[in-house]
Amino acid sequence: MKRIVLATRNEAKRAELERMLAGLPVQVRGLRDYPDVPPLPEEGHTYEANARSKALTVARYLNEVALADDSGLEVDYLEGRPGVQSARFLGEDATDEDRNREVLRLLEGVPPENRTARYRAVVAVAFPDGQVYTFEGTCEGAIALEPRGTGGFGYDPIFYVPELDRTVAELTPQEKDLISHRGQAMRKAREFLLRVLGERRGA
Repeated sequence: MKRIVLATRNEAKRAELERMLAGLPVQVRGLRDYPDVPPLPEEGHTYEANARSKALTVARYLNEVALADDSGLEVDYLEGRPGVQSARFLGEDATDEDRNREVLRLLEGVPPENRTARYRAVVAVAFPDGQVYTFEGTCEGAIALEPRGTGGFGYDPIFYVPELDRTVAELTPQEKDLISHRGQAMRKAREFLLRVLGERRGA
């Protein structure tokens, strides 16, 4: 295993995943290095199904180890929406700002105690032979009354972390990695990859 290819075309997510894999004794590449990779399927009904399908598509196409994540925002007042549709909430052409504005509109007038929410992520590591391993992370919080902060991406400006009294967009990248759903899942994936790398070097 000389390389891990990140199965995402979201450059903000790629940078975050790359940061979390820093220091591994392998090259970490993104899909910008492989423009011929076909569109990645996201047709599953769960985060795990989408993460698995994206990672497997890239692993088999490139004959490389691939890592993908699928994640979303689950708002309790909205019965778990937007959930697995978080990236496609309002359609493919909507911006992060559009999606954040719509969530705030749907929660207009809802008091803070009823604005509970969580971020959930599943990271999949796929091998060219079809083996896939998945790792999950969650981050509990609430929906802020208005966007705050300029960091992160996606729903970070409206995802409030009560323990820190800040939105995720107000955190440094290092602070975000420590508490985020993706950070939790990636720490598990990283431990797995280190174990695999150690086993293969010793084989």
